[in-house]
Amino acid sequence: MLLPVFLLVSALITVPAANAQQVDAVQLYSQDELLDLIKTNSHLRRVRADDCQLVQDIEARADIMRLPAYQFLYGDMLAYAVCVPRNVERGWDLMLQAAAQGLPEALEQVGRYYHIGRFVQVDIDKALVYLHEAAAMGNLNAKLRYAQLLVDGHGSPVDFEQSYRWLHHAISADQGTHARIQQLLQQLAKKMPERVVASARRPVR
Repeated sequence: MLLPVFLLVSALITVPAANAQQVDAVQLYSQDELLDLIKTNSHLRRVRADDCQLVQDIEARADIMRLPAYQFLYGDMLAYAVCVPRNVERGWDLMLQAAAQGLPEALEQVGRYYHIGRFVQVDIDKALVYLHEAAAMGNLNAKLRYAQLLVDGHGSPVDFEQSYRWLHHAISADQGTHARIQQLLQQLAKKMPERVVASARRPVR
């Protein structure tokens, strides 16, 4: 069953010989490279920098192979009209598909959009669900936004300890991020008994 899919993808990414002489070939991003681009929020800039040469390749991997990183990328391209006509509904659906497959970056972005009301109506309950899942999978942006929502009075007090634990053991080389973590930790600590804070600070096994 996989053979026709790969044949179709190969057909989509084949460049005619006549055109190959006119355009410098751009290599399709590896899965790890694309995830690094997404984590630094530079994936759309990279697609533009590559002169939109990889649109068919990206679409094939999103729609045919259903690779979550490419679903996320193509969904973002459609939502922001990067190298393709804007189609927010289809873009949002692809982001949801990527999130459903457990891609932390997609879970974080969907949660963020529900929080700020971009492309969808504000829904804090849904934001908390998606951000919690992304945070549990190690996404630092999700940990920060989830903690901020708790500090702002959303969610449940039973989640304070876990949120504190995530941030207390978070690792980042960015000083601004460290400052924000410290601020959120102080705010969360004020909402919990000292013994709970002490428990959250214990090393994670």
